[in-house]
Amino acid sequence: MIAVDWGTTHLRLYRMGADGTLSERRRSDQGTLATGGRFGAILAAEMAGWDDSHVLLCGMAGARGGWHEMPYLDCPAGLPDLARHMQRIHPPGFEHRELWFVPGLRDTSETVPDVMRGEETQLAALLDVLPGGVHQVCLPGTHSKWVTIRDGRVQRIRTAMTGELYALLRKHSILGALMSHDDSRFDAYAFEAGLRRSAEPGGLLHHLFGVRTAGLSGQFAEAALPSYLSGLLVGHELHECGLAADRPRPAQVHLIGSERLLGVYARALTTLEIGVQRHPEDLAARGLHLLWTRRMQAAGQRAPAPPA
Repeated sequence: MIAVDWGTTHLRLYRMGADGTLSERRRSDQGTLATGGRFGAILAAEMAGWDDSHVLLCGMAGARGGWHEMPYLDCPAGLPDLARHMQRIHPPGFEHRELWFVPGLRDTSETVPDVMRGEETQLAALLDVLPGGVHQVCLPGTHSKWVTIRDGRVQRIRTAMTGELYALLRKHSILGALMSHDDSRFDAYAFEAGLRRSAEPGGLLHHLFGVRTAGLSGQFAEAALPSYLSGLLVGHELHECGLAADRPRPAQVHLIGSERLLGVYARALTTLEIGVQRHPEDLAARGLHLLWTRRMQAAGQRAPAPPA
């Protein structure tokens, strides 16, 4: 099968064996925002040379304005629910393939609902292996997701626009005027100072202006200010989502994502004496394969054997 994780900025494709072995992977910058509506043509070009008949897609390709809008499943939801509600489409040019879309998830426990689309397939791989009980998962990124899993089902979702807010403040606010343009340098001391500040009284809006005064007063050099801002935002995210007052403090958090972001969040969590377990970003491929297998089992079919 071919597992496709199609986000707003990137398209990731994974060729999987019947046993879930990852044999090949491809990556493109043709995210959904760059398609111009040419979803079928782009996918066909990216899959050139791969003749597998089953293609499973997750992410923003299934969002409103994407290729095929998929409904959200209300939480709590688990693997059987996701597999059962996948939908097959029949676009021109794919007559010899089965294209399946995975639904998103929606948490309606608060006044305003929260949702995820794409991350549910990464979670699917965890749902199959986590023991019973309650587990906390964080998927850091442009829109960080904090997820509570109970006995193999996604119970709660909380989203924080941490990555997007960081980028906006760096590029389009008065805070960025005092900062170095180089984001590659990480200042651990400044980051941890931002974490500590996030736990103090005053709130996020007041603390944000303090990033400017910390630069004006010489408390931090311009090269260290981005790390201070990052620590401040991640710290507020942890207190508002991961360590919210209405939830018990977790002993461990499962982190899913890129190595760079996992390193930042692992540092923040361990500073707060919370254990972490890291999982790779391509967990989505394993999740899609698992959903495909479950779907076929429910239909009374068997996965085709790998070629000899």
